[in-house]
Amino acid sequence: MEFDFIITLFLVGFIGSFISGMVGIGGSIIKYPMLLYIPPMLGMAAFSAHEVSGISAVQVFFATIAGVWAYRKGSYLNKTLIIYMGTSILIGSFIGGYGSGMMSEGGVNLVYGILATIAAVLMFVPKKGVDDIPFDKVTFNKWLAAGLAFIVGIAAGIVGAAGAFILVPIMLVVLKIPTRMTIATSLAITFISSIGATIGKITTDQVLYGPAAIMIIASLLASPLGAKAGKKVNTKILQVLLALLILGTAIKIWMDIL
Repeated sequence: MEFDFIITLFLVGFIGSFISGMVGIGGSIIKYPMLLYIPPMLGMAAFSAHEVSGISAVQVFFATIAGVWAYRKGSYLNKTLIIYMGTSILIGSFIGGYGSGMMSEGGVNLVYGILATIAAVLMFVPKKGVDDIPFDKVTFNKWLAAGLAFIVGIAAGIVGAAGAFILVPIMLVVLKIPTRMTIATSLAITFISSIGATIGKITTDQVLYGPAAIMIIASLLASPLGAKAGKKVNTKILQVLLALLILGTAIKIWMDIL
């Protein structure tokens, strides 16, 4: 790999992982389009949709470990939610990750576009009173959470994402989980999801290990920094930032598909 190509991959990984740590997502919502579009825009080799999804899956695995570690102290992590949603999304993501090898490039991008659109719509639904709930008084429908996580896992496994960019709006809007708890807990669930997606991608030979290694190094450096920044930023700003990221990605993906 040429030096400028390595630097480009590192910057994509660093920027994406910093934002992902801050808003509680694995970062595929940001890094998937960046990896797909930035290298060819700069006159470098272009990755295919399958290669991008494979690199993303492996990178998210490491980015979320670093993010969860930064949130380990305090009562941010809801262990019950992690167990129910984590188990379901792991099974779903393995099915999706393995099955994605049989899909066309257009099919992978279509699933990604649908996911991003649903997530964008949910992020703009009013979330009144969510952040007024004390962490020790948070309740949710366990089976609804598990069922939604399974569906998200299948779709997320297909595109090499861990699904946090749709899990976060589901947790905020449907399950009514406070923003900071959602951010920390979604990173833990995303880590579990990425295990299934990564195994699926590796077993179907969709991972380029050189670019993935560069992205992993960037993730391990940037994700904890993003998580620290996220603890200090107003929750409304975090919600708006995530909503805009998801909306922008959804628009770009649909423009390319159509």
